[in-house]
Amino acid sequence: MKRQLFALIAGMAVTLPCVCFAANEEIQVYLDDLSQPGQFGVDVHNNFVTSGDSTLPYPGGLAPLHQYRLTPEFYYGLTKTVELGAYLLTTKTSDGQTHFEGEKVRIKYIAPHDSDNGLFWGANLEVGRTNLYASPQAWNAELKGIAGYRSGRWTFAINPNVDWSLSKGGGPVTLDVDGKVAYKVTEKTQIGLETYNELGPLRHLQGLNQNSKTLYLALDHDFGQYDLNAGIGRGLTSDADNWVLKFIIGTHF
Repeated sequence: MKRQLFALIAGMAVTLPCVCFAANEEIQVYLDDLSQPGQFGVDVHNNFVTSGDSTLPYPGGLAPLHQYRLTPEFYYGLTKTVELGAYLLTTKTSDGQTHFEGEKVRIKYIAPHDSDNGLFWGANLEVGRTNLYASPQAWNAELKGIAGYRSGRWTFAINPNVDWSLSKGGGPVTLDVDGKVAYKVTEKTQIGLETYNELGPLRHLQGLNQNSKTLYLALDHDFGQYDLNAGIGRGLTSDADNWVLKFIIGTHF
């Protein structure tokens, strides 16, 4: 069953009709989830945009309109507080061509805490090497802060993300702030809102009406062996995608 499910998801990269924008390979607010020591896991990130810009984002890049992103993420619990992960970035363009864009690795730390109530915090460091399809700079890094609070059926979380290029002349350090509010409908199902906000260069943050800002209606469900995060997002600025669909399905083994 597990092999059939992931074969089906991988096949979507070839068979889905592409009506999408070049959204980020990972549209997710980080919480306190962490693999147990010695445990492996896989998340498959899927996203596409139902309307977007048809022009090139930069020379050598891929036109955003009608792109579909499929990003497998593999991770391993190193200790009770540390998890290692790796991503493989792929994109399918409107003309049916599939591109491998590169890979990223990460290390995540979550401080010991009560997993049912109260405060949780941690950090995630990510480094990646991608080709020109994904970024005009080959080497990039991101430091993601993770902070949240649980109270009864409610979960609140925020991720301040600092991004910078490791390539020479790669441009300014930038800041994104992502957030999530979720309400537990049942023991296995949560609904809520997620928001993803680009704020521009860290030394000169820009106005709220600039850069990409998107609000999602999100669903999280635990199937037991699998977990799902799915959402539909609406762009709030002219730089954002108009409508975005995303889903992430994962399992441990």
